[in-house]
Amino acid sequence: MTKGIIGLLIILTVAVGTHAARADQAVATFAGGCFWCMEPPYDKLDGVESTISGYMGGEVKNPSYEQVVRGGTGHAEVVQVSYDPNVISYEELLGVYWRNVDPVDSGGQFCDRGNSYRSEIFHHTPAQKRAAEASKKRHAESGRFDQPIAVAITEAGEFYPAESYHQNYYQEKPLRYKYYRWNCGRDQRLEEVWGDEAPATP
Repeated sequence: MTKGIIGLLIILTVAVGTHAARADQAVATFAGGCFWCMEPPYDKLDGVESTISGYMGGEVKNPSYEQVVRGGTGHAEVVQVSYDPNVISYEELLGVYWRNVDPVDSGGQFCDRGNSYRSEIFHHTPAQKRAAEASKKRHAESGRFDQPIAVAITEAGEFYPAESYHQNYYQEKPLRYKYYRWNCGRDQRLEEVWGDEAPATP
């Protein structure tokens, strides 16, 4: 079964409130600015079965994209990653996360400003919380940054899949996606922050 089909099935099950991970499947949720840009780094990893763009961290039920980006709902744009922990660890997913965000930006990410574009790690289990906090501490103490780490670590709440036109946007609209990403300065800033550890441009 392809990642796209698995993702569609998960969207459908989440939408009706019956989503549950299989015994050999786990879920991780990350906010790192525009969710279009957070899907590609995870889709290419062995052990990742699907990525779904959506919203988490707010108070409004079933928010729309327009509501979220306008502000006031409290939600962040997130990517929810379904993965096989027997193939890839949560710590490895965290490693990918950090190198795809600007950890010291407290006002959004790259060209996207505002609370809905904040950087945040949403943990689903106590083990994920411990791993996320340990990774944040390592980066804070690494000496790489001269500003505080702005990434919040928060217990996961209700996840709302984004509208269908947002899913797999980098595959469905590759030219628009590449222009947006370049125009937003995302890769340029990631190279400034991470140097040789910056991810390759997808």
